[in-house]
Amino acid sequence: MVILLNTPNMPKPKDFMEAFKIIYTVLGGLGIFFYGMKIMSDSLQATAGDVIKNVINSLTKNRVFAVLVGISVTAIVQSSSVTTVMTIGFVNAGLMSLAQAIGVIFGANIGTTVTGWIISIKIGKYGLLLIGLGVFPALFGKSNRWKHFGYVLLGMGMIFFGLEIMSNAFRPLRSMPEFISAIQYFSGKHYGAYIASVLVGAILTAIIQSSSAMLGIVIAMASTGVIEFQTGVAIVLGTNIGTTITAVLAAVGGNTHSKRAAKAHAIFNLLGVVLIMTVFPFFLGLVDSMVPGSPYTPAASGDFPYAAVHIASAHTMFNVVATLVALPFLNHLASLVIKITPDKTIREQHHLVVLGNVSELLPATAIIQANTELMKMEDIVGRMFRVAKEYVSSPEDDARTLAKVKDYERITDNIQKEITVFICKMMEKPLSPSQSREAQAIVRIADELESVGDYIDKLITNKTRFNVNCKFTGEAQRGVLELFDHVEEFYKSVGKGLTAPESFDLTLATRTMEELRLLCDSTRDGHLERVSKGEYDSMTAMTYSDMVTSLKKIRSHIYNISQSIDRSTQSESV
Repeated sequence: MVILLNTPNMPKPKDFMEAFKIIYTVLGGLGIFFYGMKIMSDSLQATAGDVIKNVINSLTKNRVFAVLVGISVTAIVQSSSVTTVMTIGFVNAGLMSLAQAIGVIFGANIGTTVTGWIISIKIGKYGLLLIGLGVFPALFGKSNRWKHFGYVLLGMGMIFFGLEIMSNAFRPLRSMPEFISAIQYFSGKHYGAYIASVLVGAILTAIIQSSSAMLGIVIAMASTGVIEFQTGVAIVLGTNIGTTITAVLAAVGGNTHSKRAAKAHAIFNLLGVVLIMTVFPFFLGLVDSMVPGSPYTPAASGDFPYAAVHIASAHTMFNVVATLVALPFLNHLASLVIKITPDKTIREQHHLVVLGNVSELLPATAIIQANTELMKMEDIVGRMFRVAKEYVSSPEDDARTLAKVKDYERITDNIQKEITVFICKMMEKPLSPSQSREAQAIVRIADELESVGDYIDKLITNKTRFNVNCKFTGEAQRGVLELFDHVEEFYKSVGKGLTAPESFDLTLATRTMEELRLLCDSTRDGHLERVSKGEYDSMTAMTYSDMVTSLKKIRSHIYNISQSIDRSTQSESV
């Protein structure tokens, strides 16, 4: 027994403890890194949310501009995955064409390289200082601007502190024979090692769903000499393939257009890696010649101080070159994904992927998507007006027209629930004051539109109560139709405010609302007078009054919409 315990090949308890210490230290550093990225990303989103919204709203068919949008949005949110998921959602909602989406994805690949440059800055030892500087404005700042600024500093400090922890944990690995032996093949300077490293990067990124985290790990390992420069670059190339799984997952359950955008992302990144791998030794030499210092030369401490900058440079050069090469063929790529992803249905209805992970969407883009759904709801209620008018105008009760209105009413119920759940989940994230106002306005407007649909349904249901002996015709019908037309015009004018809230005039809406109140009262009084003269059965008085009341309620809900539109555009009070 004693002989077995002293066998040289048996791992010693000290080795187990050392390995365990490295594992939990790396995991702890990675956790701090992840949380720092989230804090910084959320704060930047809240600070620059309106900028992101304006940039996205100004999208054109210009492919270069679409790339610039992808770069800027990804640089702000510090995550290409967030940008690609956002893009998939926009395509799914019909807000963006396939060609525009591909251009934004091209830009997102370049924008995500900013993370590498942030990580490569050698200020890890000052991470605690940044945390200390950021925590006070974050917790005690009186304005949202100062709070978000503090959280940005706090997030950056945690990123650098997490990287410093991981770097210190990796250092003992470079003197461990077991570890060196395990990664010896990946450190080779031949295509077998390069391809193996690319596969490792792709697989690990697909598992942890964060190319930024993988980039941080690779830079930490290369800087401490655990892996060599060429291995680090190959793994980073692999992360560009692995990160496409995020877009593919986001497209699951989406329409054909979103699946095409996801496939375009995967094909573009895969072909880009294949292109660079064909000239990989030359590519490494080019990076080494353009960036000062040598990634292969260690400092006195045993670390490799230039490895981080070289890997960040290689990451940027790869994505810029791949984008420049692919940009002229953007339409060809769009045609390719259309061919390999044909329409499976004759007609598709654009919709929000509300059942997806709302936490992956930016508040600014989630609001844009919810507004698109709101526009759809407004259009459906507009159709309800037209069909209901057709039903009220007819002396007969058309069962098909009645069923169509009720079907529209059920649709508005579903959309209202969809929007409310979507926005409530989105409001769990940090929002700017303007985003908070917009979110609240969207929820209320959706509720008011649903109520308008309910009262249109009640209006036509009341019309069916006119019996065979006393049909809904003559002056009674003309009075309701005149009132109906005025209420519908009020709805249309307020509906225009949904698309252009900045130019909406609440004063005009208030005046129209009061005029409609007086018209409702005079319309009801007019029918009571006709009943008193014996022109209509007295039993119709209540039914007619209910129809007018429905229109009066519709008028009130439309006015509530106008108030919400006005409130959403108000500037933040100082």
